[in-house]
Amino acid sequence: MRLFRSITVLSMLLGPSLLTAEVRIQPAEALKFAAARVQPEYTAIAKQMKITGRVDIEVVVTPDGAIESTKALSGNPLLTAPAIAAIKKWKFNPITVDGQAVKAITTLSFEFK
Repeated sequence: MRLFRSITVLSMLLGPSLLTAEVRIQPAEALKFAAARVQPEYTAIAKQMKITGRVDIEVVVTPDGAIESTKALSGNPLLTAPAIAAIKKWKFNPITVDGQAVKAITTLSFEFK
């Protein structure tokens, strides 16, 4: 009872967003929740320089499905920049665990050929 009261007081003081669960999910699971996807542009300069390869981007999705942040994990910067720009336009349906919307972290990959 004392713990519950403490959590309730913390929630009122700090706001519910600080008590929101955060989970890491597999890319395939995250893609099931993607409501709007934008494909990255293979820029003219990257094509001209014949830069190809895989790009891995870490993505944090808020409980309401918006992109909170992105971080390039691997790939050429001429490819990661357009991948991040595209991901920032994505929208997800709320990702839930036990019926509760949560903040989710996943890694999305793109192949540039």
